[in-house]
Amino acid sequence: MDAARVLIVDDDRSVRDMLAEYLRAHGYAVAQAADGAAMRAELERDPPDLVLLDIRLPGEDGLTLARYLRERYDVGIIMVTAAGEVIDRVIGLEIGADDYVAKPFDPRELLARLKSVLRRLQAQAPAGAQPAPASRRVAVGRCSLDLAAHRLFDASGAEVHITSMEYELLRVFVENPNRVLSRDRLLTLTRNRAWEPFDRSIDIRIARLRRKIEAEPANPVAIRTVRGAGYMFVPPPAG
Repeated sequence: MDAARVLIVDDDRSVRDMLAEYLRAHGYAVAQAADGAAMRAELERDPPDLVLLDIRLPGEDGLTLARYLRERYDVGIIMVTAAGEVIDRVIGLEIGADDYVAKPFDPRELLARLKSVLRRLQAQAPAGAQPAPASRRVAVGRCSLDLAAHRLFDASGAEVHITSMEYELLRVFVENPNRVLSRDRLLTLTRNRAWEPFDRSIDIRIARLRRKIEAEPANPVAIRTVRGAGYMFVPPPAG
C-alpha cells in the first residue's frame, strides 16, 4: 500500500522542514509549499491525501486556500491556527476543514490528528465506486446516508459532499436514533476525544450538516437541539 501523501503549506521554512522530517520518519510521503501558488503547483503535480494548512500565509491566507481545496479536491484538511485565534478555527470548520491544531503544537498531537483524519478518509469508497445496496442507506432528513460507501445523497440521487468528520457525526446519529447525545458523548463516539467536551467544533459541524440535510435548516427536524443536554437524531416517519 502506498504511503499517504501529506502537503505542508506554511511560509516558515523551519516549521515545514521540521514537520516534513517528523512525518517522513513515520512513513508518510511529504511535499512542501510556502504559499498558495506553490500549493497549487503541488496539487497539479501530485495531489496529496491531506493538506496541513497554516492560516497566516502571505498573499492568499489559509482560509481562502481551504475554501479553494474543499471546492475542488477530495482531500483531508487540517488547519494550523494561532493559539488564541478561536474565530479562525470556527471559520475553518465552517468552510469544511476536517480538524485543526493550534501553534505551538506537539508533533505527536499533530500526528494523532493526521492519522484520525486519514483513517476516516480511507474508509470512504474510492472515486467512481457504485453506491452500496439500498439496504445500507438510511434516511437522514431530506437525504440518505450510505453507510457502506460513507456517502450522502439528496432526494434526486446526486451526491452531497461531506467531510470525514461530518460522516462520522451522521453515522453516530443514525446508530443512536431518538437518543439525546451530549457534546461529550458525540466526541467519544466519533473517536475525537482529543477535543474539549464543549468545543464549538461539534456545534459548527452540526450547523453545516443541517444546511445539507434539513429542508429548513433554521427549523431542524432531523437533528434537533435538546437545550442543556445536546442533540438528538429523529428519523423521518416510515413510508
